Amino acid sequence: MPKMKTHKGIAKRFRVTGTGKVKHRHAGTSHLAWRMTSKRVRKLRGTVDAADCEAKRVLRALGHAAR
Repeated sequence: MPKMKTHKGIAKRFRVTGTGKVKHRHAGTSHLAWRMTSKRVRKLRGTVDAADCEAKRVLRALGHAAR
């Protein structure tokens, strides 16, 4: 059986923590931030945990065993 390949687009956008949670950046932060309020831009900093339904698909695409 061939090895499962890592989905490189997902690998660039998501990270798996040591406990198995999936983290990602907030959406909408790469450009056009000048039209957002300062409060909204501040709230979008940092990372956030992915939803459980999304995390399952991400882990599978990254080649992690089901946890």
